[in-house]
Amino acid sequence: VYSLFVIERSLSLPLLIRVCLKKGKSLRQSLKEHGLLEDFLKKHPLTTWPPSISPAWPKRLPVDYYGTISIGTPAQDFTVVFDTGSSNLWAPSVYCSSAACTNHNKFNPSDSITYEATSQSLSIQYGTGSMTGILAYDTVQVGGIADTKQIFGLSETEPGSTFYYAPFDGILGLAFPSIASSGATPIFDNMIKEGLVSQDLFSVYLSSDEQSGSVVMFSVIDSSYYSGSLKWIPLSAETYWEITMDSITIDGETIACSGGCQAIIDTGTSLLAGPSTGISNIDSYTGASNGTRCLLHTDISCSAMSSLPNIVFTINGIEFPVPASAYIIDVSVLLRKLPQGLLYYVVFDRANNQMGLASVA
Repeated sequence: VYSLFVIERSLSLPLLIRVCLKKGKSLRQSLKEHGLLEDFLKKHPLTTWPPSISPAWPKRLPVDYYGTISIGTPAQDFTVVFDTGSSNLWAPSVYCSSAACTNHNKFNPSDSITYEATSQSLSIQYGTGSMTGILAYDTVQVGGIADTKQIFGLSETEPGSTFYYAPFDGILGLAFPSIASSGATPIFDNMIKEGLVSQDLFSVYLSSDEQSGSVVMFSVIDSSYYSGSLKWIPLSAETYWEITMDSITIDGETIACSGGCQAIIDTGTSLLAGPSTGISNIDSYTGASNGTRCLLHTDISCSAMSSLPNIVFTINGIEFPVPASAYIIDVSVLLRKLPQGLLYYVVFDRANNQMGLASVA
């Protein structure tokens, strides 16, 4: 897993910063290979969902796409998930006593001349893992952006197997300050405050090519990644990137989210999660069986996909169809997703508290 950063400037465009992502082995696949997936799923049911979205909402298995940032002076590199479903930046540290830190890069404060300690502690509980540690300040490089006094977490414990088998080192949260643990300022908020971005937005494109093409971009909307026009959706809360969804339909029939519901678009979760009734309805309409879940795993054969319907998510009066090729996982190949990238180019617009979606080019 690696990332590169590219800085571009033209006479007509402001600074455009890209952090290139590579699709690595997923946590799900790593657990499967080590014979731990079945036990893991029993301990972390994939269909649990609270009555309403709240800061306590648990996260699910992380996605496959990771990029590299650096912390400290001189730079120490870490692979992270760019996660719009959480707000804290943290990395493993030399203070960590957990097994998960033995096979990941660890931050060493003694090696950074710009490190500033604090007396604050940090504790984050994810649905599939947790960490505790301390907070400190240092220079964080994200692509070509040097955030010279960014608060971040240094892990002291990462219990369990979740982060041990994760192919990334840490997490870079891109959600709102209201859900940041210990009141830590999220990195994108600090970038905005320090004037490090020309526009208060970032965007995400995931390629079907596992080796290259995927990217998170700061400051500029790049129209070469999408076709048609961006469809703008207002946020319903400044917590996660939370929106109001109108309905979920198949063949014109509402099967979930009847009358509207709250939803989030989360780059740190690769699966569809929701109320058990709605998920069961989706399973029923798409032919899943044996307790499996759409966008999770299913025993539907690859040959049957052509006959399966689109799942249509209607948001702000706009239909966003998802074909079977995007919601079926082939369990015969270590639960690997069938080759596809993100169906939609997504813009996360902090300046206007809205999200923009458009079909990928």
